Amino acid sequence: MARVAVISPPFHSHARPLAALGASLAHHGARVDFACTRAFDDLATRSGLGFTELAVTRNANHGIAESTRQDDAEAQRLREFLDATFDGPTATLLTQARHRGDDMLAEPERVLRDLAALDAQLRPDWYLVDQLSYSATLALHCLGLPYATFCPGHPSYLPAPDAYFGLPYAWPETLRPAPADLDRLRAAVAANDAAFTAVFKAIARLHAPGRPEPDRAFTLCSPHAVVFNYPHLPWLPPAPRGPKALYAGHLLPHRGTAVPDAPWRAVLARMTADGRPVVLVALGTFLSARHDVLATVTAGILRHTSASVIVAAGNRVADVTGHALLHDAPPERLHVAPVIPQQELLSHAAAMVHHGGNNSFTESVHAGVPALVLPFSSDQFAIAHDAERADLGRCLDPNTLTPESAGSAVADLLAGGVSGAAELSKRIRARGPDWTAAALLTHMPASR
Repeated sequence: MARVAVISPPFHSHARPLAALGASLAHHGARVDFACTRAFDDLATRSGLGFTELAVTRNANHGIAESTRQDDAEAQRLREFLDATFDGPTATLLTQARHRGDDMLAEPERVLRDLAALDAQLRPDWYLVDQLSYSATLALHCLGLPYATFCPGHPSYLPAPDAYFGLPYAWPETLRPAPADLDRLRAAVAANDAAFTAVFKAIARLHAPGRPEPDRAFTLCSPHAVVFNYPHLPWLPPAPRGPKALYAGHLLPHRGTAVPDAPWRAVLARMTADGRPVVLVALGTFLSARHDVLATVTAGILRHTSASVIVAAGNRVADVTGHALLHDAPPERLHVAPVIPQQELLSHAAAMVHHGGNNSFTESVHAGVPALVLPFSSDQFAIAHDAERADLGRCLDPNTLTPESAGSAVADLLAGGVSGAAELSKRIRARGPDWTAAALLTHMPASR
């Protein structure tokens, strides 16, 4: 029996798919421990996994970013990020580049010590580590421990030799920056690349002088296997040379179709009365703070289609329901909640509006549901590009959105204006966490 330790950052959107994959590894006979902060021990228990406490970063997101308790510096960075989203892609990506060291490479020597202690306690045969937990990857490299890399976002998060982390490999046409802005972004992410690599090399020299120095920090990954929580699309950048590339397609935790609980079944019954289709609107655990966009797109759907709308609004339920655009919204066609059971509701939805987050993208594709994508940050621009190119949905600029443009785009989706979702859904349903777990157990060393 293989013993595996899964290392997750304390972010809900990362921990959920990692826990699903951990549960499938356990289903295939492995003994699995989930290593994260204490807030995620219940997720480990529900997934049938052991739990051990490990912090790989200072910031966190337990489900709604604005509700998660942060220290003052982390809260300030979250405010700066959200403020930057109002100024568009360039400002947002530059802000993220400026925050990157604090967000992703905090306390690497402390993480190295903690991971060494965890290894002495658990003695796993190998690790599965979230690729964005750079301090943990560096620690595993320095300690010479076998690990598989989990890429939680777009596959270009592991950049090709001529690319940089933080600069989208491709853009949707509606959001392509001007050449001067692209030059500024490229300079910022290249500086990050050099700074992270310098830290990696210095720590490796100090703590693991017998180990090879990392060539580039952002490309350091497992020599054995890399799991991409993404479908394999023919135009994607090449995967790293050496490790086995495993395109999971999706990492939904449920075997079979997830069923909403009784209160949500009642909401669906009200929303679908008289045969109305349902559209889900969700911008993820950070960007639900953009209640202006939530209200605009919801008003557009209500005015320009016959659909009902279910909205995930985080801390901004009152801001959405009280917005001037929705003062006359028909109550039988609108339901706004802090969070929604997205995976369970997608099988009942005719379309979705999301931000291009990896989980929303793969979950809507798995359900065969077309999407209007409103990207703000990170890899969302690359995902929006792929959604358009694969004819899975449409993309609009969230900062120039109007009820008319949003309503027209969703009306087109409801009328069958895109055709790629059903085919890709069929392909990725054949993969998922069980397929990925079996492949990992084949390609990873059986013991240390």
